[in-house]
Amino acid sequence: MAALARLSRRALATATSAGHHRLLPRGFSTDAVAAATSASPATKSIPIVESADRVKWDYRGQRRIIPLGQWLPKIAVDAYVAPNVVLAGQVTVYDGASVWNSAVLRGDLNKITVGFCSNVQERCVIHAAWNSPTGLPAETSIERFVTIGAYSLLRSCTIEPECIIGQHSILMEGSLVESHSILEAGSVVPPGRRIPTGELWSGNPARFVRKLTHEETLEIPKLAVAINDLSKSHFSEFLPYSTVYLEVEKMKKSLGISI
Repeated sequence: MAALARLSRRALATATSAGHHRLLPRGFSTDAVAAATSASPATKSIPIVESADRVKWDYRGQRRIIPLGQWLPKIAVDAYVAPNVVLAGQVTVYDGASVWNSAVLRGDLNKITVGFCSNVQERCVIHAAWNSPTGLPAETSIERFVTIGAYSLLRSCTIEPECIIGQHSILMEGSLVESHSILEAGSVVPPGRRIPTGELWSGNPARFVRKLTHEETLEIPKLAVAINDLSKSHFSEFLPYSTVYLEVEKMKKSLGISI
């Protein structure tokens, strides 16, 4: 066995040394570029210049509207949805509503609705489950004149008209916030919890604090309207129609054609 191993090693060394002279030298692409550069001007190839009007593709992979199967997100004509918002599946944004920067509304399992003149502020995450363990509706419903504070998380809950949900709040499956109620910042509403109308709740888990005054309930829709007015100034920066005319104007300007 040892003799066979020595013969195999000797044959391999002989074949390698003989084949080494037959191998062609392989150069790298940098060598080819250097050779082309050092060539005479007569043999130099014409350099390839990228066209100025070439389409610049966006490879970030984020889309504002994501259809899932037969479900396509619906946005009202006068609703403001920021450019970096993600709406997926069964999502409906009604008239006068606004969804602000970096919010995610994922309706891949159930419906999500944002009612008239309501607003979902920055970096909120809204989801809906297939079904609710409490037996209540599993869809996420935000009705009219509702303010959802930034960084809030809503999952399969119902918020009735004219409510305020404070920043960093969490509403779990089957929770219900009745009309003219306020949830303070950082509150956590457990599954199936009901917040009665006209009350202020706070804490983790959320607990009753006090009854709202009549003046405080009147301020709730005013806040939603003020945010709606603010969204109009942002909405004017993002045209609802195509911006191809800007490219046409740029091309005319480059060609010296009067606009």
